[in-house]
Amino acid sequence: MRLLLVLALMFPLLAGAADPTPTGVKIRAAIDHERRTDADRERDRNRQPLETLTFLGLQDDMKVLELLPGRSGWYTKILGPVLEEKGNLYLSIGTSSVARMIADQPGFASTEVIPFDGVGKSTIDERRATVPEFSFGIRRIDMVLTFRNMHNFDTDGRANLNKAAFEVLKKGGRYAVVDHTRRHMQPESYEVWRRIDPVQVIKEVEAAGFKFVDYSDLHYKPDDELRYEVGRESVTGNTDRFTLLFEKP
Repeated sequence: MRLLLVLALMFPLLAGAADPTPTGVKIRAAIDHERRTDADRERDRNRQPLETLTFLGLQDDMKVLELLPGRSGWYTKILGPVLEEKGNLYLSIGTSSVARMIADQPGFASTEVIPFDGVGKSTIDERRATVPEFSFGIRRIDMVLTFRNMHNFDTDGRANLNKAAFEVLKKGGRYAVVDHTRRHMQPESYEVWRRIDPVQVIKEVEAAGFKFVDYSDLHYKPDDELRYEVGRESVTGNTDRFTLLFEKP
C-alpha cells in the first residue's frame, strides 16, 4: 500500500517531465532536420542543444540576438527555425559565412543579419580581437546569446560587447554566455589563451549592469584538467565549459 501511494504521488511529476513544451518540440524538430550536417550532429552529445536552450529559457516567440554565430552557424540552424513563426532571430558580428548559408533557405524567414564591421586586432593582446564602443541599433530584445566567443576578445572588447548587449535587451531580458573554462586567476599562456576565467566573466558582465541569475553544469567535463589548449587532439570535444545566465534588471 505504501509503495502504491508513493508511485501515485510520483506519477504526475514523471508524466509532466516527459511532456515536452511547444518550444521543446520545435527545438527537437530543428535538431533532427536534414539541414544539419553529419558534422553538426556529431557535436550534439557534447553540446546538448536541447538541454542548453531549455535551461536558458528560450521560447519560440522571443526576439533573440546571437553574437558571432561562426562559419557553420551551428546554433543558428536550430534557433532560426524555432523562432521563425512567432519570434525573430538577429545575427551580428562575424556573420558573412552564415548569412550566405541561410540566404533564401526555408526556416529562416524571420532571421535578420545586423551588419557589423567593427572587429579589429587588439593592440594590447596579439592573440585577441577587440571592438570599440558601439550599438546594435535595435531595442527590446528578449535574449542575447554567445557561445564560446568571449575568450577571443581583449578586456576592452569584452566590456564593449557586454555594454552593447545590455543596451539592446529589454528589462528582464536574458544574456547567456558559454565558453571554455580557465582556472580562476590562472596566468596567461599559449596553452590556455582560448579559455577564460568564469569568475572574471561574471564580474565583467555585472560591471555592465547585469544581474547574475543562474549557471548550469551541463558542460562540466571532469576529465578536462584545464591545462591544455582546447584544440589539442586529447582535449577537443571534451573541454569543460561554463554556462552562465544573466538578466537586465
